Amino acid sequence: MANADLIVIQGSNMAECHPVGYQWVSEAKKRGAKVIHVDPRFTRTSAVADKHITIRVGSDIALLGGLIRYMIENDAWFKDYVIPYTNASFIISQDYKGPEDLDGLFSGYDDDIQGYDNESWQYEHDPNEPDGIAKDKTLEHPRSVFQILKRHYSRYTPETVEDLCGIKQDDFHYLAEAFAENSGRERTTCMAYALGWTQHSMGAQFIRTSAILQLLMGNMGRPGGGIMALRGHATIQGSTDIPTLFNLLPGYLPFPVAGKHDTLQDYFNEAVPKDQKGFWSNGDAYMVSLLKAWFGDAATPENDYAYHYLPKLTGAHGTYQTLMRMFDKGVDGYFVLGQNPAVGSANGRMQRLGMANLKWMVVRDFQQIETATWWRDGPEIQTGELKTEEIDTEVFFMPAANHTEKAGTFTQTQRLVQWRHQAVTPPGDARSELEFFFDLGNRIKERLKDSTDPRDRPLLDMTWDYPVDEHGEPSAEAVLREINGFHVSGPDAGKPLDNFNQMKPDGSTAGGCWIYTGVYADEVNRAALRVPGDEQDEMALEWAWAWPANRRILYNRASADPDGKPWSERKKHIWWDEDEGKWVGPDVPDFPVDRAPSAKTEHGSYGPESIAGDDPFIMQRDGKGWLFAPMGMKDGPLPTHYEPPESSVANSLYPQQESPARVLITDEGNQLAPAAGRKGEEVYPHVFTTYRLTEHHTAGGMSRFLPYLSELQPEMFCEVSEELAEEFGLEPYGWATIISPRGAIEAKVLVTQRMQPIQAGGKTIHQIGLPYHWGVGTEALITGDGANDLLGITMDPNVFIQSAKAVACAIQPGRRPRGEALVEFVNEYRERAGITPLTGQGRITYERDPETMKVLQPPRFADPEHHEGDSLV
Repeated sequence: MANADLIVIQGSNMAECHPVGYQWVSEAKKRGAKVIHVDPRFTRTSAVADKHITIRVGSDIALLGGLIRYMIENDAWFKDYVIPYTNASFIISQDYKGPEDLDGLFSGYDDDIQGYDNESWQYEHDPNEPDGIAKDKTLEHPRSVFQILKRHYSRYTPETVEDLCGIKQDDFHYLAEAFAENSGRERTTCMAYALGWTQHSMGAQFIRTSAILQLLMGNMGRPGGGIMALRGHATIQGSTDIPTLFNLLPGYLPFPVAGKHDTLQDYFNEAVPKDQKGFWSNGDAYMVSLLKAWFGDAATPENDYAYHYLPKLTGAHGTYQTLMRMFDKGVDGYFVLGQNPAVGSANGRMQRLGMANLKWMVVRDFQQIETATWWRDGPEIQTGELKTEEIDTEVFFMPAANHTEKAGTFTQTQRLVQWRHQAVTPPGDARSELEFFFDLGNRIKERLKDSTDPRDRPLLDMTWDYPVDEHGEPSAEAVLREINGFHVSGPDAGKPLDNFNQMKPDGSTAGGCWIYTGVYADEVNRAALRVPGDEQDEMALEWAWAWPANRRILYNRASADPDGKPWSERKKHIWWDEDEGKWVGPDVPDFPVDRAPSAKTEHGSYGPESIAGDDPFIMQRDGKGWLFAPMGMKDGPLPTHYEPPESSVANSLYPQQESPARVLITDEGNQLAPAAGRKGEEVYPHVFTTYRLTEHHTAGGMSRFLPYLSELQPEMFCEVSEELAEEFGLEPYGWATIISPRGAIEAKVLVTQRMQPIQAGGKTIHQIGLPYHWGVGTEALITGDGANDLLGITMDPNVFIQSAKAVACAIQPGRRPRGEALVEFVNEYRERAGITPLTGQGRITYERDPETMKVLQPPRFADPEHHEGDSLV
């Protein structure tokens, strides 16, 4: 980021929420970079940016799509980068149709699967091409990715951006011109985002749109370019690399699916097929090494390396799907680790009611957070919806060590794996996660040691032999060494692996996470390297270790032109040295080091050997950056603007209002507000967005129990514009009640010019800001109503994250009702809006011809007063 000429921060309040990382934005500014902040609120980031642009929450694809159109229409895109390095020239199947053809849908929509069959999105085959893909390097073919992209975003005009985003055309042109001027051979633009982009029903597509824009402008793989995904905790990146996610194995290997990956060979064939370019072709070696790390001598060629020990997915098992199973009595026990779902997860009321259906739950934390105490002091105890004596859930609270009381690695936003040394010993019974689970595993293995039940073999055969210190703490370095991987047999048996290319599919290597291979090479804990900055160059390769292979910029082959020469001396990073016959530069090349720029793909080749000299995106099946995604996205190959759930603004681009592939949960307590054009939309006329503060940490477990931070931000509040305050009689520092179909909360009123009304869709939209750090309970020093109690659960279909940044609401002055009156108050609003269990649950906005999927004219439910339109299927 320090090398950027322009930094666009969108979907993040970086200066406030990532203050340590923001130092590199400040460094870029010192070097002359411009900073533009696009955000619904004027924040601390806006205050130190060159320009703040207010945007309507949830409309980011319209803005980014407008920028893509601007770059194409004004010939500002980086042709010399795009043609060789992206799939712009690839021809798409003649069966493909886009939203401009199908009134807002892509071809392949199937209501039975509540999403898309992507067969029509695939590349057209050409047997004469070495990789079998039809191409047109002139980009003139009407089905080339470039022409499809151009047509798709042609309607995202500045006028459309103004109408949907509420961004004045002058501000749009300022942003577009700055982007164009700071991209290309000599200059690079960096984009940064956080939860402001992810927590939407289209969140993954927000990020995809920025990726298209950055590829189009030649900003990927280059210093000062790229897209910075700002992670909100010390090791959120680490917890996705070595995942706490249900659908991934370590190193982003897909989790096996029942009926699809029943055998190890099935898994190899479908999940990590050999017949693709790049390093995913070696997925069999990564998988077998993982199984050897987990099951050791019990993983043999004869039993497919104990692959049958792994559970197989039978569907989605995310946070919210698990919550819904609680209501069906389908979950007996629940571990809550580093989370506070009673406060921090969407629809807090449903979270608490769901936990009341458990037999037992374990909460590990520093303090008795609300998730540990809801059964005696939660909001539903106060309203009478729950009675402590009637709750059968047995709650175990286990004290946890905090980050200063344990050793181990943290992996941050930049993929940098950094070692944290233990500062003090945990007090009392507090334990690290490592000790807790190591002890738990030993106890379970001891209980099962005489078992002959086949279902217990995976636990009994699991490798679990870490050395411990005098306090019983397992060695975190021993765990890191196992993650790094080692030779199981052969002349180097027992030695750590140097890199993931040494992993083999024959059981001769073991490794817990292939992308981390090298972090413990030569028996050196490279995460603990601390060579000061003034003793090395700017790449700082001896400060900690970055996955993979300690490279600091991913896909850095793209920092040189197709001939291997730097795009410019100013942006020189990695280049081909003809004399040495290899790629050189201050960074570790993200490319086969001896692969010449002139190397071509041979017919029938695959894997790393098939990477051509101009295939910089080595983890893609075709070696190219994807402007068009033929696979991997469940809601379309190109990002498309749809309105957020509950939006009061009509989608002016297409008849299709919301994403048809969004994940819906139809359940009592998760009702949705009527959207634009539906009867009752006026009952919840405003929109709120959630955010966090520097003074508090997420759900408050680390901050609301501390007097110093509690004093700095003592009360839940709402930020409202002067216009909204005047219209509804909201007094500065008085009370306001905010109501959604899920609940009602109270907050102190902060009237501020930082919130401005937005003109969008022909109406005035008032946006309200709500921090989400407070919760109802009796243990914390400061308590208050939780913003997430207002959230509904509608999810992105790719990652199942909740839509939390654009939610319909109403506001009125004064405090909310207490006790049973609060339930009646929320119900009264729902009744006024005419909300039913089907409100907002329709996937397809208008009736369509089942063969062509075109909207039938006139639409069957065009009359906005015809409320049955909410039940469309």
